Amino acid sequence: MTRRRRSPIALVLVLLSVAAGCDAGPEDEVTRITVMVSGDPEEIDAYRAVVTAFERSQNVVDAQLLPFADRDDLIVRLSTSIAGGQPPDLFLMNYRYYAQFAARDALEPVDSYLRMSDAFSAEDFFETSMTPFRWQGEQMCLPQNVSSLVVYYNADRFVQAGLPLPAEGWTWDDMVRSARALTIDDDGDATPDVYGLGVDPEIIRLAPFIWSNGGALVDDQAAPTRFAFDAPALSAMQRFLDLRSVDRVTPSDEEAEAEDAESRFLNGRLGMLMESRRVVPAFRTISSFQWDVAPLPILSEQVSVLHADAYCITAGSDAKEASWRFIEFALGPEGQRITAEAGRTVPSLRSIADSDAFLEPASPPLHSEVFLDQIPRLLAVPVVSTWAEIEDVANGIIEEAYYGGGRALEVAVELTIQTENLFARAER
Repeated sequence: MTRRRRSPIALVLVLLSVAAGCDAGPEDEVTRITVMVSGDPEEIDAYRAVVTAFERSQNVVDAQLLPFADRDDLIVRLSTSIAGGQPPDLFLMNYRYYAQFAARDALEPVDSYLRMSDAFSAEDFFETSMTPFRWQGEQMCLPQNVSSLVVYYNADRFVQAGLPLPAEGWTWDDMVRSARALTIDDDGDATPDVYGLGVDPEIIRLAPFIWSNGGALVDDQAAPTRFAFDAPALSAMQRFLDLRSVDRVTPSDEEAEAEDAESRFLNGRLGMLMESRRVVPAFRTISSFQWDVAPLPILSEQVSVLHADAYCITAGSDAKEASWRFIEFALGPEGQRITAEAGRTVPSLRSIADSDAFLEPASPPLHSEVFLDQIPRLLAVPVVSTWAEIEDVANGIIEEAYYGGGRALEVAVELTIQTENLFARAER
């Protein structure tokens, strides 16, 4: 039985009353704003620290954090609150999902605020993270981070197995050989107790290998009308699917259902894990082994996929100026330093990305510069209003094929057919 992630599109919308930011009475003169975020407990702690520091820095804006453990829950609650006329003032969201709200005119463009800002300018941020948040020519949201998909590895297990540590220039075949050597059946029951690799069978994980192999994901990156898997794409897809059905270096469906890959890495029973920067706060709690990061392995060229979140102001907010003031702090030097030191983000602000707040060698990973080295090589999935739905359908098909021994050509045909109508009604 395959696992299916909940889709925010498919969830039943339940009306949520969210206090909209509004100006307080003259006796108070404090503007209150609400900020929606989602993440693991360690991520939420970092956002709380930013809010606390912001409130200490001034006394005219009171920021209330509305945290969600699950991103899909945030999207559903955000949709409901916007539809009900009581939106939060701000929310933090990945570029893959914000377009559905931009298409509804539910967001306040930040261009004019950015031009007038004394805190920073557009040039202070990595352009790679700015571009996906431009909607129909306007900067709709301002990026908090510019992360990428990398490989986390248990360095102790590599040393014990006599394997070279993953490094710049390593190949897909290098990764598979290492994963096989790190997949171990300790008790002889024919079921590995340690797996060499963990990866979620999703389109966001498959895409960079399609690009690395010189393949195409869609027919037109700027205005896609369908998936367009050419021969290099199909070759990369098959090698990805083979990780489970042929190489046997990743957990089975049942094993993955029982324990996710992040937990397996934390307890030392996973040699490598493909993930973004978001897991660093949790991994810094590891004391039983040494770990580090490496770039994705190469098929034909070095490529990774962008992971970036941004703060967006809702069009229905009654406190837009106060919301922008929070953004200036959160994405300015002090706010970005807080989230960088917590390990959560690859700062979108260039000055902090190049500082010890992010590159501090005393805090793992030792080679945080890997994330910065990837920035010129990052590609983004298309930014269209229906991408959340497209991704949900695609992930279900890929997951079933990954655990069921599917073939790339069959998967590509099904992906194209099942998402055709979603591409057709996409706004961009």
